[in-house]
Amino acid sequence: MALTLGADAPTMLIRRDAFERAGLDRSALDEALSLTADEFRVEGTLIAVGPLVGEDTSAQAIELLERAGLAYYDDFIEVPGNWPAWVRLYAMAAA
Repeated sequence: MALTLGADAPTMLIRRDAFERAGLDRSALDEALSLTADEFRVEGTLIAVGPLVGEDTSAQAIELLERAGLAYYDDFIEVPGNWPAWVRLYAMAAA
């Protein structure tokens, strides 16, 4: 199953194995980024965090993940969420 990505704010896509290897857990992200229940989704080997609303929230998420030892692009990416609302994007991890 694929995860729907929002068109109005950034979303972080994180490899689940990297997230777990770094010893991160959902509660740490929830607290640091003030996430709602729907802003942390897991599908197979992929985690989607977002949409990340707020001017600095995306930068905070990147900083938190990098401090935990994750590498941008290899372990996680930011999907900017700046496309028209009539476009729907989905994400899923490659097999």
